[in-house]
Amino acid sequence: QLKDAEEKMLQYITSKFCRQFVHISDKSSLWTLVFKGPMENKTPLVLLHGFGGGVGLWALNLDSLSQQRPVYAFDLLGFGQSSRPHFNTDAQEAELQFVESIEQWREKLGLESMIMLGHNLGGYLAASYAITYPTRVKHLILVEPWGFPERPDPGDQDRPIPVWIKAIGAMLTPFNPLAGLRLAGPLGPTLVQTLRPDFKKKFAAVFNDNRVTEYIYHLNVQIPSGETAFKNITIPYGWAKRPMLQRTGLIHSDIPITVIYGSRSSIDGHSGNSIKEMRPNSHVEIIAIRGAGHYVYADQPEDFNQKILRVCETIG
Repeated sequence: QLKDAEEKMLQYITSKFCRQFVHISDKSSLWTLVFKGPMENKTPLVLLHGFGGGVGLWALNLDSLSQQRPVYAFDLLGFGQSSRPHFNTDAQEAELQFVESIEQWREKLGLESMIMLGHNLGGYLAASYAITYPTRVKHLILVEPWGFPERPDPGDQDRPIPVWIKAIGAMLTPFNPLAGLRLAGPLGPTLVQTLRPDFKKKFAAVFNDNRVTEYIYHLNVQIPSGETAFKNITIPYGWAKRPMLQRTGLIHSDIPITVIYGSRSSIDGHSGNSIKEMRPNSHVEIIAIRGAGHYVYADQPEDFNQKILRVCETIG
């Protein structure tokens, strides 16, 4: 069912591409879309989706981005159609499991180096990967990255946490973040539609049915693996146990970074400025995309695609 739901998302794409399971170590494989395009010898662009996402969510971007260079998109370990292994409960170990899976994937495909683009959790993992394997990353593009700032002390918060956020947080803490979807059973797609009507709207220009909602539902009712790992790398209310800003200094100074935010996103955009301050002698560009929320690439796809192509132009 997930396969069919994803297939419907990818119907929008006109470019030629192939799909494959890339086998990495210990019986795990990562579900991958490969767009070779006319410029095979250029540095490939690799897309890492966010929490609860999958390759199908790039449906509005893949055609445009693959005109200039090869593009690879894969379902992160534990998400989508990729394997759903058991993750270590230790935050550092779980993060390493993600990073190693990306490295084994790269090696298997024989990619010398890559432009890495990560959204949300994908941004966090792309940064972590760049710290561990600096020679493999030509440029790091962080799109609305998750997990960079530290959790503020309750004492020094300007604005108190709204009661409803506390309530949702309290509900989610004992469970996995998406457990509610599985409990909802066949009502799941309706629940996605009710909780996140914006997803359907984002893709409304190209899909006039429920395929986006169905896809998001099927992505997230599988055996939880990636989301359990995510739970293990977070502390209450969605902050990272090991905030990436504390380690940004470890990203090699000659790896350029581009940070992309949606001007309407509820996620704090200060991380981009913090990264810039921490890397005074390195290239850091911050781009705000007008009229976009957290899912920048789906909210303003044309603008997003053009900005990414412009960033990529600087790389052979």
